[in-house]
Amino acid sequence: MRRITDRKCNCKKMNMKSEKYEQLVSQIRSLIEGETDAVAVMSNVAAAIHHTMGFWWTGFYRVVSDELLLGPFQGPVACMHIPFGKGVCGTAWKMAETVIVPDVEQFPGHIACSSESKSEIVVPVFGSDKTVVAVLDIDSEKLNTFDETDRKYLEEICKLVKLNVGNYCSMPLLK
Repeated sequence: MRRITDRKCNCKKMNMKSEKYEQLVSQIRSLIEGETDAVAVMSNVAAAIHHTMGFWWTGFYRVVSDELLLGPFQGPVACMHIPFGKGVCGTAWKMAETVIVPDVEQFPGHIACSSESKSEIVVPVFGSDKTVVAVLDIDSEKLNTFDETDRKYLEEICKLVKLNVGNYCSMPLLK
């Protein structure tokens, strides 16, 4: 009997999470529609996700040359440069697919920008030429925060980012 109750509770939480994401996707679609400036789009997307979902750190890293360079984010200070294939972000870039890490301490080569981070999801943003131009990185201060529901909706959000900024994410800032 207890298992059934627990399962119902988990289903209810999942439905609430999905509903929250549905509203978030709609909000982001409206917010960034027609905007082509990569920094503006990534800034508002990071803020909307961060404040709606209550994650610990939410932000983008842009592909610039042979590394990921910190882009717009919400949360405490972060690593500014991540090499190709290194850490969770670099691995998601190299594999060109979403990476979910339930416990960052168990991820080989994890780059610890903060000891507060316990779990992580990284979603690639593809350019019009189907190469990775940025990654969306989200950290939680709790273990096992991210699941397939997060993957589904965050990948959908990253497709919206692609539609609005294309390959402009990877352009270095002017000096």
